[in-house]
Amino acid sequence: MNKILIGIIVVLVLGGGVYIYMQSQETTSYEKELETLQKEVAEQKEDALEEVEKIKEDIVDAAEEAKDKSQTVIGQSVKGEDIIAYHFGEGRKKKALFVGGIHGGYSPGTSLVGFELVDYLRSNPKVIPEDVEVTVIPVMNPDGLALVTGSPDRFTLSDISESEAVRIKGRFNANEVDLNRNFDCQWQESGTWKSQSVSGGSAEFSEPESDSVRKYVREFKPDAVVVYYAAGGGVYASNCGGDTMEETVALTNLYAKASGYAAHEVFDFYEVTGDMVNWLASEKIPAISVLLTTHNNPEWTKNKKGIEAVLKSLAL
Repeated sequence: MNKILIGIIVVLVLGGGVYIYMQSQETTSYEKELETLQKEVAEQKEDALEEVEKIKEDIVDAAEEAKDKSQTVIGQSVKGEDIIAYHFGEGRKKKALFVGGIHGGYSPGTSLVGFELVDYLRSNPKVIPEDVEVTVIPVMNPDGLALVTGSPDRFTLSDISESEAVRIKGRFNANEVDLNRNFDCQWQESGTWKSQSVSGGSAEFSEPESDSVRKYVREFKPDAVVVYYAAGGGVYASNCGGDTMEETVALTNLYAKASGYAAHEVFDFYEVTGDMVNWLASEKIPAISVLLTTHNNPEWTKNKKGIEAVLKSLAL
């Protein structure tokens, strides 16, 4: 009887040991499987993160590529600031060029028109007719703008210096040259602004800013050019010592009628030499000067209408 009892106990002990061993083996197996799964999940997570980073890089690269296509640096100022041209539209049949900030911080509203136009065309690309291409140069004189606003690029009205002396100095580039006296149309070394003499540079296109615009115009070959100035509140046709082109007269009247500014055949307040739009006339390019009513107000609502009218006319 004792032997039987002892046998039963031995069997139970052995059975319990086997059961515990099997359980421990199963636990170890589960732990290994769990560890393997965790490792696989970690590897998949790492692969996923790498893929996300790659996608981010691709997006950044695509954005940079798009940015490269939508804007170019056409040159630098005396102080090395970029002169940026913004490009819109896929057309190649007709081309329009809009330029602001030739007188830098003296007429900051002209650059604001340019930036308003850039933002408007980005938000409303369908405004540009199918066969029309547009370039906008908001700041032709970044050094003069920076002197008055603290920035060679985007700025706000509150950034504009209250000092009249500073604003007047901001009309010129860093070489103290009036860029609108530096183009090759009846150029003189000493030009006139109102009742005072201003520097026209040492020669036609002696300044990097005007030379950059010259090169870009000859490369771009625009069919219509609008250059913004201040102040006076009017649209003026271009002419370089000859008859005004019919296309220029039509462009002048078109912009004036749409915007509400008065149209003028010539700017005759005082003699202007080395003028940009008059040089464009010598290049047989229809070009107009749009003078804002004040130096700071871009009068965007008026100018938007004029711009839209120009773009529509190029598609006809």
